[in-house]
Amino acid sequence: MNGYIHSFESFGTKDGPGIRFVFFLQGCPLRCLYCHNPDTWNMKDNTYEMAPQEAFAEVVKVKNFVKGGVTVSGGEPLLQPDFILELFRLCKQEGMHTAIDTSGYIFNDKVKTVLDQTDLVLLDVKHINPKKYEELTTRPLEPTLRFIEYLAEINKPVWVRYVLVPGYSNDEQDLNDWARYISGFSNVERVDILPFHQMGIHKWEKMEKDYKLKEVQPPTNEEIKQAEEIFKNHGLPV
Repeated sequence: MNGYIHSFESFGTKDGPGIRFVFFLQGCPLRCLYCHNPDTWNMKDNTYEMAPQEAFAEVVKVKNFVKGGVTVSGGEPLLQPDFILELFRLCKQEGMHTAIDTSGYIFNDKVKTVLDQTDLVLLDVKHINPKKYEELTTRPLEPTLRFIEYLAEINKPVWVRYVLVPGYSNDEQDLNDWARYISGFSNVERVDILPFHQMGIHKWEKMEKDYKLKEVQPPTNEEIKQAEEIFKNHGLPV
């Protein structure tokens, strides 16, 4: 049940409502071309190994400051459902809000149990075109679609995230198709557009991995605004 943890942050402001304690768990089955943390891919590389009680003890140290709650991110946190389940049970005993930041790729009965203890899901739906999704992540889109459909079934609050990568995920038709699909879920409370950046390139170089997006520039303000307008036109809370 011990968790393999890449790092943690005691003053997170972008990983759910309020000021939060954020655990970044090790391990991820996706291989996103734009990943800015490729050092999280392998489960046991450069990690803290902590029991849920030890992890929660870190939260307790700063509990007066983290009024927002606890978020578990990654990597892909749902590779470690037993650890999250026990950590979230401890959080709920203290009345703390819980959130998971996930790709939705891992979906099974254990994950459903974790979701019972989760107040909010931050879901990365990286593309709506199955072929382009697989080009971006090396994995199929279908598990993520089943995941979001289950969240709708149980009416779990969701914030959906979309990474805007010029040449990969900023095609106007794809943006409309994505927005049309996401707008069908009444449990989606918020949509965040995350502009692509190059801040992780040094990690790829240090790990001697082939980074294919070296020449890709971050989206312009105009490109970001276009995506925002498309999403808003479909009634999404951007």
